[in-house]
Amino acid sequence: MIEYISSNEPTIRLGFFIGTLVLIGLWETVAPKRVPTVSKIWRWANNFGVTFFNTFLLRILFPLLAVGAAAAAAENGWGLLNLISLPPVLSIILAVIVQDFVIYWQHVIFHRVPMLWQLHKMHHADVDYDVSTGARFHPIEIILSMFLKLAVVFLLGPPVVAVIIFEILLSSVAMFNHANAGLPKSVDRIARLFVVTPDMHRVHHSVIRREHDHNFGFNLPWWDYMFRTYTEQPSAGHDGMTIGLNEYQDDRKQSIFWMLALPFRKK
Repeated sequence: MIEYISSNEPTIRLGFFIGTLVLIGLWETVAPKRVPTVSKIWRWANNFGVTFFNTFLLRILFPLLAVGAAAAAAENGWGLLNLISLPPVLSIILAVIVQDFVIYWQHVIFHRVPMLWQLHKMHHADVDYDVSTGARFHPIEIILSMFLKLAVVFLLGPPVVAVIIFEILLSSVAMFNHANAGLPKSVDRIARLFVVTPDMHRVHHSVIRREHDHNFGFNLPWWDYMFRTYTEQPSAGHDGMTIGLNEYQDDRKQSIFWMLALPFRKK
């Protein structure tokens, strides 16, 4: 099974991406949480346009992505998990948790370092919140994130399958928790003990600074609880809250070119 996953990684990841996008898209359509303020077709075309551009750019710039780096680390015995003997299942679980922990802190740092915030604010400038927001990141942020992932892989030495699982989780759960939908309150209360839910992460996209500087988790919610960056609900409620950044509320028709130039604009 592990050999099959490793050898068919691109197809499996693409399948999960498309499958999750279709399911979340249907969920949003059938039971939307908020009324969109901008054409969904326009936003999807531009948000996913950035995603496809980022994927193309990574393939050009990096001879090895995270999965290839994990294979190289395993072959050469690099990284902590390649130097100690653990049961394979334990190694996979531990590697997924460590990678998620690193991405949590990457997210925190991109909020707190002004130069990095200039890049990350493209993600927050979206004036609506739906599945496409979860894939909307500036190319330079994606490149910096890939450097960090590669460093983690070479230092940790995670099993190849653990990196594949984490990459699938990162994209799939990000689309889930950016959904313009919500779970029933009783279900959400339990679910957010184990995974970041749409209502939990939506707080992070509030125009109120103290709210968008909380709920940093993408997959696991534990880090927000542990490091006291958790806010349960937006102060204005999910129906009344304003999504995005105050300074870009008038820039509602955000093209892909507008987004790419955003970090370099003066406001």
